[in-house]
Amino acid sequence: MKVLLGFGGSQASVDALERTVERAVAACDELTVALAETEGASHAELAEQVEQTVEDAGLSVELRELDGEHASELVALAESEAFDELVLGGNTTSPMGKITLNKTAEFVLLNSHVTVTLVR
Repeated sequence: MKVLLGFGGSQASVDALERTVERAVAACDELTVALAETEGASHAELAEQVEQTVEDAGLSVELRELDGEHASELVALAESEAFDELVLGGNTTSPMGKITLNKTAEFVLLNSHVTVTLVR
């Protein structure tokens, strides 16, 4: 299966990366990680973080850099390159137990024709 993971360096992204790498190793998935540069982390810093995680698991991944509007670029990349699944972290649970989505996750869920998995 071709899997695309959106990675921005937050703790939720790290959790999603770890779970996705674990699954990719077990299922022999082809993993591509889309690096979404933030104010706190450059593409190079994000790439280093990803490479350390996948190296420990013995997996090789393709890295892509996203510029501009990350959510729309993720959707476009997933659809144009026929990915089977798009994985995101970043959602939280409210005190009432409801899922709270960040704007990237919300846009991707509403606009992607590719299966989306949210990791929390």
